[in-house]
Amino acid sequence: MPAPDRAAIRAEAMRLRAMIEAVGAQVVETPVLQPAEALLDLYGEDIRARAYVTSDALRGEQMLRPDFTVPVVQMHMASGAEPARYTYAGEVFRRQENDPDRANEYMQVGYEIFARTEPEAAEAEVFAFIFDALKPLGLRAATGDIGILAAAVAGLQTSERRKQALLRHIWRPRRFRALIDRFSGRAPLPESRAALLADPDPMARATPMIGARRADEIAARIEALREDAAIAPLSANEVALLDAMLSVRETCPFALERLRDIAVDMPAIGPAVARLEARLEALEARGIQTATLDFEASYGRTQMEYYDGFVFGFHAEHRPDLPPVASGGRYDALTRRLGAGREIPAVGGVIRPGLVLELRGRA
Repeated sequence: MPAPDRAAIRAEAMRLRAMIEAVGAQVVETPVLQPAEALLDLYGEDIRARAYVTSDALRGEQMLRPDFTVPVVQMHMASGAEPARYTYAGEVFRRQENDPDRANEYMQVGYEIFARTEPEAAEAEVFAFIFDALKPLGLRAATGDIGILAAAVAGLQTSERRKQALLRHIWRPRRFRALIDRFSGRAPLPESRAALLADPDPMARATPMIGARRADEIAARIEALREDAAIAPLSANEVALLDAMLSVRETCPFALERLRDIAVDMPAIGPAVARLEARLEALEARGIQTATLDFEASYGRTQMEYYDGFVFGFHAEHRPDLPPVASGGRYDALTRRLGAGREIPAVGGVIRPGLVLELRGRA
């Protein structure tokens, strides 16, 4: 079956956008070329590996739009009324250096809600809309909550520096695990770092300075490493509780009960678990049968970098070669980063109309 053509995909995108507009969302447009500065500030240099970057003599570095969420948040934080609902449709661009079969340009249709009250109701509204829109396709819906893991990290009995390191790498599971192993003493320090810390005066034998770092910055970094090495390791009990939490993969009611049990010994996650319960109630009120809805505590940790709470995705189980047909979640922290001191709870989701048509078998 040939892939749907661009005209058919655009028509499907407009149909989906009109559906979202009909439930009260305002249609917005964002430029295809986005200033690179904000994206680099959010994601670091890693974004260059998956975005198309160019430059402009007047505007500096620019990127072809890798998603809509960042420019929509910037627009809302600059001039949006509250509460607000937005929808959009257009192309996004992602470099694919390792997988030639994955699209480097495709259409997205989005639904975003900015509201200070009843956050769980807003989450249920976005999820339920996408659930109903895609119901004929028979997709598997998966949900998770990055906020529960973040709360667990924030409650660890360790230094703020270590907590911040773990929080930065929540979306990089292998790096996160390596840090847990190092902070708990399960993994030894790299030989080069151990030798550096054992040297009473490493700067005395330093070679001529090369690069941008000054000698005082290097000395401060060495001192920070020494302070870290003196911190007591994470307890075996805390690591076991983290592992138990990350292994939760059940239908929502059973996941909630398991997380409640873990919260008895890890009270820091209690408020986040309560928010999960409130979300399930809001989903039920929207007609979603949560008894059969999947919850995975680790869901969204490999591709949803700016989400910090509820996350979800819709997958075609008979087509494991396809990416999620739709995905989304809560991104309150992103509004704080882009709001110049202001913030507002926000949640959104995107649908890929090209995949919708492909799964319908329509050309």
